[in-house]
Amino acid sequence: MPVEGHDTTSPRPEMPASEHLKIPVMEEHLVVGKEWVETGRVLVSKNVVKEQALFNTTVNSEEVSVERKEVNQYVEKAPAPVRQEGDVTIISVVKEVLVVEKRLMLVEELHITKRQRQEQKTFSEVLKKEEVTVTRVKPDGKQ
Repeated sequence: MPVEGHDTTSPRPEMPASEHLKIPVMEEHLVVGKEWVETGRVLVSKNVVKEQALFNTTVNSEEVSVERKEVNQYVEKAPAPVRQEGDVTIISVVKEVLVVEKRLMLVEELHITKRQRQEQKTFSEVLKKEEVTVTRVKPDGKQ
């Protein structure tokens, strides 16, 4: 292939006739890269706000009254230790009495009545909540 500006018919004096002429062929390649550029900043802050909260609720409780009833009677056999009559629980209390013969004496019964009671109560408690503020900051440090 002829090269512009060169005579290819006669050998060049500085190069022997048996050698070939080498011509470098160049090619450009594109190198693509990325770099981070700061375009702004964000400042996030929060504060805690306290507020008083009042609320009403119903509080349930139970009251138990114990009424002692003396019986003081001899019995042939011990009654049931616990029995129920309506909303009253009865617990029999017995003791052994030494006599010529041993007999059981019903000393007393406990009559226990349960009543439901409701009352309104007001409670006060401090509740906390957080509020967040976001402020954009430019790269030069200004807001």
